[in-house]
Amino acid sequence: MESWKSHVRACLFQRDCTQQDPFSGVFNTLSKLTERFDLRETFWDEVQRTSFKGDGAMTVDNRALQLQLIESEHITEKLSQTVSDLTTVLYLKDAELQYCHSQVSRFRKEAVTHAREANILQVTLLECEFALENLSKELAVRQLNQQKLSEELAVARREKDEFLERWMEEKKDEAERVNRHNDTQERWYRFTRRLNKHLRREMLRPVEQTNGHAGHVLLGPHPPGDSPT
Repeated sequence: MESWKSHVRACLFQRDCTQQDPFSGVFNTLSKLTERFDLRETFWDEVQRTSFKGDGAMTVDNRALQLQLIESEHITEKLSQTVSDLTTVLYLKDAELQYCHSQVSRFRKEAVTHAREANILQVTLLECEFALENLSKELAVRQLNQQKLSEELAVARREKDEFLERWMEEKKDEAERVNRHNDTQERWYRFTRRLNKHLRREMLRPVEQTNGHAGHVLLGPHPPGDSPT
């Protein structure tokens, strides 16, 4: 008993897995049977009314044949409508298929164009990478040269500062020499003025030896480095 239940349970589980809606087939069959029953009932009523309006001598077989004929005509009409609908759907599907083919062709062309553009971009990217690598090497060389120039500039500035310091010291020494020379000249000039003044006073005094030394005027000694005028 338990094995039978397990078998039924497994079958139901398999049916539920294979069918999206487990009862869709049953409902479709029931709907078709209901529609067919309604149609047969309608056709049977029409056959009955026709037989009552006639001579009333129609047998059951004739009624069944007439019913089948009416059902066949209805089925034929329905099939014709179905064929017409299917033809319309076929035309629509054909147009949709042609549109899909045109879209596929367009997409294929776009894909080829994009592939070419991608190849061009890839080549451009490789060229840019090569140029970037060259620029990086050139930048490294320029940085090295700049470092060397910076070191040389620092040495030149240091030498300039040292030279400027020596020049300032030399100028300072020269200025001190010039100042000492000027002081010496100034003292010598004062000394000669006093000496000339003293000599003029001596010449104005009546001295007996003046006649013997007439015409000789002593202007005083010359400063060092100057020639007599």
